[in-house]
Amino acid sequence: MAFTSSEIWGCDLGLVPYGDAWRLQQNLLPKVLEGKIPDLILFLEHPHVFTLGKHGREENLLVSPEGLKERGVEFFKVDRGGDITYHGPGQLIAYFIFSLQDLRVKRFVEMLEEAVISTLKSFSIPGERIEGKPGVWVGGKKICSIGIALKQKVTQHGLALNVNPDLSFFNLINPCGEPNLQVTSFERELGKPVPLNEVIYQFSHHVKKLFLRDLKFRSREEIWDLDFPS
Repeated sequence: MAFTSSEIWGCDLGLVPYGDAWRLQQNLLPKVLEGKIPDLILFLEHPHVFTLGKHGREENLLVSPEGLKERGVEFFKVDRGGDITYHGPGQLIAYFIFSLQDLRVKRFVEMLEEAVISTLKSFSIPGERIEGKPGVWVGGKKICSIGIALKQKVTQHGLALNVNPDLSFFNLINPCGEPNLQVTSFERELGKPVPLNEVIYQFSHHVKKLFLRDLKFRSREEIWDLDFPS
């Protein structure tokens, strides 16, 4: 698949188990690093899962392994920044496999926050930053978590935006390692569910404006074929 240096590829992968998505990121990263494919944004949802960042504390998981199994929730220790968080259906995940080159990590995270805040504004939700706490907030409640890993100046992981998830799962953890942290979602703020494809559309628009690049969507099959070439 031919591409130009100004392109970003996007793909809506749908519902993907966490382990499969993590492996896909790891397999696509060297292709971005070697210039075989452009920077990528993978949009998806996960089945219920808790993930713990490399500097996170396992005691922030408030349920036993047996309790996780009863609820059908997976648990992974991963290499991103941040502590523990929840992913599940109705939450929009955006994994960025981006070559930062001369762009600093702090500025990259700020740009992701800006894209989320602009997306929220498109739905008349007032998002904001809180100094020293990566992510995006609405009225002091967290609506978007951000955590990335950097390997040879190429990012993995990305952000999780609460659109219509079951927020009760956050009660099983200390979100981001903070016992009193409150979370919210598009659905809670607006009083109605919001289609994820509408959020992807708005977010993609703001990413293009911020990064000054063309975002072209590829099919699910094309992206999976990069992982398992014929």
